[in-house]
Amino acid sequence: MSPLRPRQHLETHEVTNQPPPFENVNLFESDLAFVDAVAHAGGRAHLDRLARFGARAGSAEVAEFAMQANQFSPRLKSFDRYGRRIDEVEFHPAYHALMKLGLEAGVASAAWSGADAGHVLHAGLEFLMAQIEPGVCCPMTMTYASVAALRHQPDIAAQWLPRILASQYDSSSQPEAAKAGVTIGMAMTEKQGGSDVRANTTRASPIGSAGPGHAYRLMGHKWFCSAPMCDAFLTLAYADEGLSCFLAPRWTPDGERNSIDILRLKDKLGDRANASSEIEYRGAYALMVGEPGRGVRTIIEMVQHTRLDCTIAPAAYMRQALANALWHAEHRMAFQKKLIDQPAMRVLLADMAVESEAATALAFRVARSFDEAKTSAMAAAFSRIATPVAKYWLNKRVVNFVYEAMEVHGGSGYVEENVMPRLFRQSPLNSIWEGSGNVICLDVLRAKAREPESVAAFVNEIEAAPGFCASLDAAVESVRDRLVQPAGEGDARRLVEDMALALQGSILARHGPAAMANAFCATRLAERRGYAYGALATKIDCDAILSRASPIF
Repeated sequence: MSPLRPRQHLETHEVTNQPPPFENVNLFESDLAFVDAVAHAGGRAHLDRLARFGARAGSAEVAEFAMQANQFSPRLKSFDRYGRRIDEVEFHPAYHALMKLGLEAGVASAAWSGADAGHVLHAGLEFLMAQIEPGVCCPMTMTYASVAALRHQPDIAAQWLPRILASQYDSSSQPEAAKAGVTIGMAMTEKQGGSDVRANTTRASPIGSAGPGHAYRLMGHKWFCSAPMCDAFLTLAYADEGLSCFLAPRWTPDGERNSIDILRLKDKLGDRANASSEIEYRGAYALMVGEPGRGVRTIIEMVQHTRLDCTIAPAAYMRQALANALWHAEHRMAFQKKLIDQPAMRVLLADMAVESEAATALAFRVARSFDEAKTSAMAAAFSRIATPVAKYWLNKRVVNFVYEAMEVHGGSGYVEENVMPRLFRQSPLNSIWEGSGNVICLDVLRAKAREPESVAAFVNEIEAAPGFCASLDAAVESVRDRLVQPAGEGDARRLVEDMALALQGSILARHGPAAMANAFCATRLAERRGYAYGALATKIDCDAILSRASPIF
């Protein structure tokens, strides 16, 4: 018998008309809207630092880390091989590489480092990190935001803040005293309450003396605890005085694992690199942070800062989606023309570029208010109302935006090897985190009703570009008039939407290129446009807009 011969491999085609990988692109320097937004927000001193991180963030190696961290999801390991309960989560090495990258760049620490425009620097680093891999941003965001709550208890802050501010990543599971750097998580949500944290049932009992800084035992269940491998968790529980804030470390002071059982990891639509869990406190050791019975007031400062990141993230997703769509359109031919040269495609991408730049400008204006709030009561008042307005609006815009960018790629955009499915799955999440849409809009109504200084600061901001165009003047006048009138809860979404549009228009009129500002006002404020991106009833300067937005330069 003749030996078997290997089948001859015949090439059926040559791969042509496919774009090169979108990698080794500086994600900061190639994004002129981002550069300008940081500069206008007071962050000029940080441009070089962000450019260095932007080069690393856009590298092929980091893109591969992101792909691997999503492909190989976290795994719960409840017991060691001897049957001892350990409640550990195992991650792919790519996850740890991304955590090291972000924390050592200063995502969690930069805002508190004492640098001018520290929150703008934080926002810039977060904007880049969210484009790389959004899942790992969750523990970084919570660690960043925890500082605002921990400062309510100086003795606890003195123990934990040096390790938060060290800009070090230590993935080991051991007491915090043995670690150079730590991460902080948050566990508030319970099954029966969701956003209504006053419906919580977790109880706290003092071990000895009661009150701020003293030790308690926690008993209860938390429906969501993101990043359960953090070194400690800010959480809410009922003490005798009422709902209070506590810090529950993963290890007790005597070096034992704390009684925090991880029941399961959530099987989620997206955010796959991040471990979200359901936990139980079974007599867990915890320290009271802030005044007894004032837990919501204590932790709300952390929530205000996490809401900033929930505003930065959708703007970052828009930019990453747009950049990938533009990259594809610049390199792909169809019907004897590049996609970018097809008239319908040019209008679509230009319209999306306007949306993306408006989102970036708004996000960094809010970040700037966090820096200014340290010395200005008006800035603090503006931040109080502008943060939920921006969080609501950008998260309502991002989901369909990412879908449109996916469609630009055709079938390849629906394949997991492309970044677009990951972005699409991630795009609804920040609207759910830290208060879903209705909760956020009702928060704006509370500020409107109870904090006239916030309304005054907001109106002052949107009125800062008088006479730029009739449509912006009319939008500002309408919002100003409605803010001083009673508003029912059923009208909340429309009011917040119009507030966001007037604010974006005012920011772009003052700081944006003329083509962007004019296009925004013409298509968002003046006309009754179609429902889809690119369905415009007026002409815009596509050439100028696309030239500015392109990552190819």
